[in-house]
Amino acid sequence: MKIGEASRVSGVSPRSLRHYEHEGLIVPGRFDNGFRDYCRSTIDRVLVIRSLLESGLPVRLIREVLPEAGGGTDTATDAVDAAFLREVRNHRDRLAARIAVLSDQQAALDAYLREARRPGA
Repeated sequence: MKIGEASRVSGVSPRSLRHYEHEGLIVPGRFDNGFRDYCRSTIDRVLVIRSLLESGLPVRLIREVLPEAGGGTDTATDAVDAAFLREVRNHRDRLAARIAVLSDQQAALDAYLREARRPGA
């Protein structure tokens, strides 16, 4: 299927599909005229990529966890290696630290707004 249909089926914009290709996450086929040709397995891969991106993983880590875009099976995906899991945990920990800072900022703003609503304040 061409990029427009692949976009519709996957819910991912054509621009994102081109970005995934540029990043080496997918390798769509090509028609004789050079247009991209997305097969069902590529669309399935796009859905996995989208899910991983929405979970906050950076492209660099997604590239490590997914088998090669060229196809075939990769034994590394059967047993996720310890280094990858360590990277994901580190990413999660950095995210948790950012959330804690944002929560503190939100609490401070809430306290300010409560104080500002008081009569005579």
